[in-house]
Amino acid sequence: MDTNPDLILSSYNYELPQELIAQRPSESRDRSRLMVLRRNGGAVEHRLFENIIEYINAGDCLVINRTKVIPARLFGRKETGGRVEALFLSPPATPSTGDTRLAALLRPSLAVGKKIIFPGNLTAVVADKTATGESVLSISGADAHETLMAHGLMPLPPYIKRKTGCQQLLCGEDKQRYQTVYADRAGSIAAPTAGLHFTDGLLERIRDKGVDIVHVVLHVGWGTFKPVTSDNVQSHRMLPERYEVPRQTISAIRACRARGGRVFSVGTTSTRTLETVFAAPLENDAAEAVSGETSIFIHPGHRFNAVDGLITNFHLPHSTPLLMASAFAGRAAILAAYAEAIKEKYRFYSYGDAMLIL
Repeated sequence: MDTNPDLILSSYNYELPQELIAQRPSESRDRSRLMVLRRNGGAVEHRLFENIIEYINAGDCLVINRTKVIPARLFGRKETGGRVEALFLSPPATPSTGDTRLAALLRPSLAVGKKIIFPGNLTAVVADKTATGESVLSISGADAHETLMAHGLMPLPPYIKRKTGCQQLLCGEDKQRYQTVYADRAGSIAAPTAGLHFTDGLLERIRDKGVDIVHVVLHVGWGTFKPVTSDNVQSHRMLPERYEVPRQTISAIRACRARGGRVFSVGTTSTRTLETVFAAPLENDAAEAVSGETSIFIHPGHRFNAVDGLITNFHLPHSTPLLMASAFAGRAAILAAYAEAIKEKYRFYSYGDAMLIL
């Protein structure tokens, strides 16, 4: 077993007071707090997110992920009347016709052959079980996409607590705030949370400063909730996620590099996409649109080819986003910054505050 502490899972543990886990978003997106961490020396600054414009210069490039979260969490009933919660793992982004098979996580788990009755005349039969615990549902009676749009709840992470059925006020808030302002490509079951802090006005001011704002699409799958369990983090395997990078984005990044600008990636999803596409040095890559699936797992030892600045939230212990942040800034610097954030009572996780790592 590798004894390098950067590759040992227990090296990525920290104690977080429960009250610092953000249960609701900040009152205003860009008024959340921002910790600025400089990789060269580990210096930390405490700002507001709206101040991020001071750190991005004319000629730089800002890369956002335009994926849109589908309200993929749906409550139904067993034929006996018991309640069932389903999280659809690859929810349809558009209406479909006929019988459809969809993977879901069920709570409680149901045996093959059991039936679930959902709102809007949608029914599902457990057709199969996968080796990793998902249920394959055979859907009939109504369109799954339309049912989710009408009755589904946002698939919030389990550490964000909502009462059964979700209070109407909170449900409406989650549907708006667990979504970036620029989300327009439906397909995710979790938000790219670093992007939640941007407002249209802040993006406009950044653009007016002479910054290129370009996009990628990476549809976040349920692997985002999956903790690393291997003692040696190199043994962990990411689940594949679909991505698209338009030609204009590749061209803009290449032009940014050529003029000496910096590439700022909004979130771990944008970063994983860019590091997949630019796995070879940028100057050797063709400026063509690309799409596909990525299972890239970025952990300490990774050499970054595309990203100079990382905008991200504060992540769970033992999680793949924490490992990525540690790969970018160094494990010791990240854990020291997290300790400082806890001392200063920053809000953590999806609805929490942000970091800018330079």
